[in-house]
Amino acid sequence: MTTPPDMRRSAPAALRNQAPILEILRGVLPSNGLVLEVASGTGEHVAYFARHLPALDWQPSDPMTSARASIAAWIEHDGLANIRPPIAVDATSSDWPITTADAILCINMVHISPWEATIGLMKNSGKLLPPGAPLVLYGPYIRVGIETAPSNLAFDEDLKRRNTDWGLRRLEDVAKLAKGESLLLDAIYEMPANNIMVAFRRG
Repeated sequence: MTTPPDMRRSAPAALRNQAPILEILRGVLPSNGLVLEVASGTGEHVAYFARHLPALDWQPSDPMTSARASIAAWIEHDGLANIRPPIAVDATSSDWPITTADAILCINMVHISPWEATIGLMKNSGKLLPPGAPLVLYGPYIRVGIETAPSNLAFDEDLKRRNTDWGLRRLEDVAKLAKGESLLLDAIYEMPANNIMVAFRRG
């Protein structure tokens, strides 16, 4: 009998940052409700968070078929009942296959996607989230008045070589875009490896 292939994918960065991210999420996310993760990637993050925050219901998503297969494989492997099957969400689209969420989480997407994806993320978050609910971002950003780490500058150059639509965003530009969708900047958390977490709240 042939053993089916293991569809789980793994990202070293996800394994390194999942614990620090979880510690921030404990204080930012609601105690219960549905958390939509946009651009779930391998699925390791959502499986880890769901295991440690069992009172929350988790909805992973990704536009790539291969990513959704990996997410589904992690869900099956870990046997977690509080993770829903992954759905296809294109951040740039105005038509997401979900109508509401109590929180939205997006890790390492804003800089590895066109600006239109961030526009879509903000527009849809403004529609899906109830007042007071959080939109939480994680990744590297450029901030006015704060020196950008040389490693982040090199990363920005590498991203732009790979795709001219990619690159580190100015946090002030992201916050301005969010404010236009009634998402108000609530907190900034310094994270390892020159990353930050940013929490917005629906006004």
